[in-house]
Amino acid sequence: MKTSMWLFMIAMLSVITPSKATTDLTHDVSQEKYGYFLDKNSKTARIPFELHSNLILLYVSINDTDSLRFILDTGVSSIIITDPAVLKPDKLRLTRKVNLTGAGEGNSISAHVAIDNRFAMGKLRANHQNMVVLDEDFLRLSEYVGVPVHGIFGYDVFNNFVVTIDFSRKEIVLMRQDSYKYKPSKGDKHPIIIQDTKPFTDAVTLFADGRERPIRVLIDTGAGHALLLNSGPKESFQLPEKVIRAQLGRGLNGVINGNLGRIDRLRLGRYEMDNIVASFPDSIAFGAKLQGRTDRQGNIGCELLRRFKVTMNYHDGYMVLKPVKSRMREKFEHDMSGLEIRAESKNLRSYFINHVVESSPAEKAGLKEGDQLLFFNDLSANELSMSEVYKMMQRGDGRNIDLLVKRDGQIFFARLTLRRMI
Repeated sequence: MKTSMWLFMIAMLSVITPSKATTDLTHDVSQEKYGYFLDKNSKTARIPFELHSNLILLYVSINDTDSLRFILDTGVSSIIITDPAVLKPDKLRLTRKVNLTGAGEGNSISAHVAIDNRFAMGKLRANHQNMVVLDEDFLRLSEYVGVPVHGIFGYDVFNNFVVTIDFSRKEIVLMRQDSYKYKPSKGDKHPIIIQDTKPFTDAVTLFADGRERPIRVLIDTGAGHALLLNSGPKESFQLPEKVIRAQLGRGLNGVINGNLGRIDRLRLGRYEMDNIVASFPDSIAFGAKLQGRTDRQGNIGCELLRRFKVTMNYHDGYMVLKPVKSRMREKFEHDMSGLEIRAESKNLRSYFINHVVESSPAEKAGLKEGDQLLFFNDLSANELSMSEVYKMMQRGDGRNIDLLVKRDGQIFFARLTLRRMI
């Protein structure tokens, strides 16, 4: 998964809401709290996370399972189990069947609603929760992130607590809403609007095409890119002069294709960032499926957000951004190889080429879809995470990477010369 390309933005209908179930087949509910709360009446909880390809992964437990990895996504309205194999079907109370529709060029996918579940994450507890369980692992998130991923969640955590995402410490801080007090030392305060369970901000201004243009964007922690701009009849964004065609990511309904290019400058609040890599999805894959949802012009993801300490306060309608000075100086880069890679599902350390961008260094090196990458320079693929592989291919215009490749049972060497394509 590429930090500036791949996104797992689940734009779906709000098919379920938490319910106060009155019966439970497995345990006594008489002494249990409903909804979300912090254990031992704590005011604050600090929970570490992993950052893989700019996606925030947290360990959670469902119905007392072993730890599962979930993506924290402000754009998703319900708890979604993407890999149903990790839960025992006989332990779930499955009710109605639903079809989920979202971004991507494929059709809707089938799932079931499971009612009355227990959810835990660090000190966080939630009882009697409904969730969506996909009938199959349609999204195959683990293959594209490179580590096991079992589900996605977001809105209920943000809606019940003030949530601070500290990318430097790699932890989220949950605070009870009645305990959080804003101070200017915590960063700049910006209004947010919650629509259809998703947070939007008008604090972004684009400088492109010789124009200064304020836009409304979704704040999307489930997206690995920096900036996405919608295409559609109501938008007039011109593509940059230099773009490349690419698979921008995967949504709920499959691959999202489009163009990648650079925007001259973006201002978030009072902070300006130059030469931003932006995604321009095809309307068939993205914008057409979201018509009528909101008047947003795009979204900002974790490649941009990770440059700040981010606090989301849904209850009082604002976010707080405190810049991380060292990261504000970092350039926005994109993959320089032209490779889209997926990990083989069994051990997630066997890497295969999923797509080769036309006229890219990868194509010129003779690489093809289906090739297995065994070594990167002198490092075995087994020693590298997916994030490390993509970081290697994002840095160093003109640098060579020697690859040991397996194709149809034959092993050969290929030299990949990185090139900044946008």
